Amino acid sequence: MARLFGRSYSRNELMRRTGNADQFGGVRLSRLEDGKAHDVLVADFRTGSGLSFTVAPGRGMDIVHSDYCGIPLCWRSSTGDVASEYAEPEEFGWLQGFFGGLVATCGLTYAGAPCVDEGKPLGLHGRVSNIPATNVLADTAWEGDELLMWCQGKVREASVFGPNIVLSRRVSAKLGEKRLFINDVVANEGHETQPHMLIYHINIGYPAVSEDSVFMAPSARQTPRDEPSVRALDRCFGFEAPEDGVPEQLFRHDMVAGPDGRVLTAIVNKTLNFGVYLRHRLDQLPVYSQWKMCASGHYVCGMEPANCEVTGRARARQEGKLQFLQPGEARSYDLELGVVSGADEVAQIESEIRATKG
Repeated sequence: MARLFGRSYSRNELMRRTGNADQFGGVRLSRLEDGKAHDVLVADFRTGSGLSFTVAPGRGMDIVHSDYCGIPLCWRSSTGDVASEYAEPEEFGWLQGFFGGLVATCGLTYAGAPCVDEGKPLGLHGRVSNIPATNVLADTAWEGDELLMWCQGKVREASVFGPNIVLSRRVSAKLGEKRLFINDVVANEGHETQPHMLIYHINIGYPAVSEDSVFMAPSARQTPRDEPSVRALDRCFGFEAPEDGVPEQLFRHDMVAGPDGRVLTAIVNKTLNFGVYLRHRLDQLPVYSQWKMCASGHYVCGMEPANCEVTGRARARQEGKLQFLQPGEARSYDLELGVVSGADEVAQIESEIRATKG
């Protein structure tokens, strides 16, 4: 049943009070018009719980914005929304169109740092986020007394004499809930074995990230990436106020899964009792990086479950860590993102993470 306005409603009870369920929530396709965002296809979700978010089929089915009762959940960069035709794949050109957003996908055949792998130059974080989806469908449907809403599409990374990898993504939510689900299937539809790298770049911003906030995680071990991260290792679970010129930091976490095989992490403002949680399957995404950035204008913390490190494809190959998709092979990835609101929910998240970590 849908939980709305302080009580639960059956389908019959709710539909007696309206001529169309989109009065309370749903999903609608539209196109952006202004500047570099011109003609980007988006799907706007309203769950009726206060959670709203925007999926962009025109940008790899990523989630470019989200808020809860008007409070932003994600960080947005100065680039704003940028159409795929402005993509700059070389070196660090990916950053020219990095909108931030709740979820930016990195992959599918390479991700992480720029490098030269077997003579081929590869830019930052791959191509998938800059490829428009096909076979896009946005719809709602009743299942018993629950109204489901979803947007789905296929993103193909392909070239002549190269890979033919397809990401089939479905982003869904339920009326009355303050969480969303991402269900991905990545398939090699070509006839040759291909590298497979995938990072979910989940970018949480102010006020969930603040000097009053903490990063909660069942982390058994934290490994800093570089010298700035080494110096800040003892503060990786906390945040500072924004400051000009602060370098980015990155920490690799060895996470512990709960009894259901999923890892629960969260970023919570302890003063507001407000934040965002993430659940993902450890067997699907065994690598977890925390991107901490407290510089002015770049005030963000990335929760980044992945099947690879962020050091780039050449190093992954050299270290024997590079994963591959065989012809016809497909792999599934499932994530849940939701809002933490109120002291009771904060306490529940803390208790579950503490119990998992032991």
